[in-house]
Amino acid sequence: MSDFPFLSVLTVAPLVGALVVVFLPASRAELAKRIALGWSLAVLVLAVFMWIAFEAGGDRLQLRESYSWIPRWGVNFTFAADGIALVMLMLIALLVPVVILASWHEAESSKRSVPVYFALLLFLECTMIGVFAAADVFLFYVFFEVMLVPMYFLIGSYGGHRRQYAAVKFFLYSLVGGLFMLAAVIGLWVVGGKTFDWQALTQIDISTGTERWLFLGFFVAFAIKAPFFPFHTWLPDAGGAAPAGSAALLVGVMDKVGTFGILRYCLPLFPDASKWFAPWAIALALIGIVYAALLAVGQNDLKRLVSYTSIAHFGFIGVGIFAFTTQAGTGAVLYMVNHGLATGLLFLVVGMLVARRNSALITDFGGVGKLMPVLAGVFFFAGLASLALPGTAPFISEFLVLIGTYTVNKPVAIIATAGIILAAAYVLWMVQRTTQGTLNPALAGVESMRRDMSIREKVVVAPLIALLLLLGFYPKPVTDVINPAVQATMEQDLDKQDPAPTVGTVQEAHR
Repeated sequence: MSDFPFLSVLTVAPLVGALVVVFLPASRAELAKRIALGWSLAVLVLAVFMWIAFEAGGDRLQLRESYSWIPRWGVNFTFAADGIALVMLMLIALLVPVVILASWHEAESSKRSVPVYFALLLFLECTMIGVFAAADVFLFYVFFEVMLVPMYFLIGSYGGHRRQYAAVKFFLYSLVGGLFMLAAVIGLWVVGGKTFDWQALTQIDISTGTERWLFLGFFVAFAIKAPFFPFHTWLPDAGGAAPAGSAALLVGVMDKVGTFGILRYCLPLFPDASKWFAPWAIALALIGIVYAALLAVGQNDLKRLVSYTSIAHFGFIGVGIFAFTTQAGTGAVLYMVNHGLATGLLFLVVGMLVARRNSALITDFGGVGKLMPVLAGVFFFAGLASLALPGTAPFISEFLVLIGTYTVNKPVAIIATAGIILAAAYVLWMVQRTTQGTLNPALAGVESMRRDMSIREKVVVAPLIALLLLLGFYPKPVTDVINPAVQATMEQDLDKQDPAPTVGTVQEAHR
């Protein structure tokens, strides 16, 4: 195990880059873009070395660092990563440079400072890395709240129609959830012997009533962030108003803080309460799968449609977490990664279409595949990956969630399967209305609609397509990292054992 402080350097590096970029004058927009892209690529290289240094199957928490911060309150800058955090950190390091390259001309249309836009993206990267790397509950809470600031300005200052409304709604929902968490964090500090260290808190005994209240404080905050039904209404507004690149990070990474928080904090710190509330959490997840899918079918706005699909996908992740099997849990974490890749790709491609048409309404498109066959083909692939077509990465994770859930709760797995059918409906109908069929006569005079994908745009989508195909056929390098952390959560924290195979009883059943 390496002694290099990977996690602290990985957290601080984007912040330094943001400070360098933000002080550039508005006239140096091109330089700001190049510095931001180069800095994010350097963070990606560092993350790759961190992945190599991590020992799959080794200690549960690795790459640990701890620096004193507020000794009187027992607060430290403590960073550590298990397999779940590691894969999310890699997802962040990959998506940010892709988003920066995809957003090369995005900020210019807002007539606001271009350097500030790219500085906000780097600052957002800093806070997202910090929230996944934190191993101190108070430090996690700080990053959880500060993460709202750059995204608020990215939506409110650089977004599209109703951007200010969407930014305020996003901020207020997240802030209310943060207040619930703050109350629970203080309560946990009191009953936990005045420490915020995650490892120490997993060893304490909490009375049943107190544990349930503390669980609720954390769970409400994470359910809003994810978002789970009925806390989901902020996401379609935020996703619809945000710039396409920012929306890709919002839905691809930021929302995963909610499901990651449940796995890292709710389940290990409050195991009995987690088991007690599990049926209710699964019920919310199932409602979200079906309800959001039905709403997605009726959307005419491409960005809002993709946002609703994400709510449905988070329902699958919730089912996988609260099924309490290693298979379903590993599928849920893998789904977090694969959803980030697939939905990130879909949002970026939608952004390319919207930029050309200057509209996100599906009815303003129609038959654009005849004008832009390459972009239409990538859009079709992104849609198929989003609906978990076999051969793409989301299929593996969705399959693991359903199989792992079926072994312990057949009705839940069967109901969740309905979401797959609805996903095919809303994705294929979206693709058909946008790129297939007769060419919309209104597009004939739109010169930008005849411009197919540029080299820059092909470079943006290429790594995401490659990873979606690679992990669709060979997910083992990722599952080998995830599985030990999930197994430790299920067996050590929740005292749950995976059900034994039942194949051997078939012959006895026939006798």
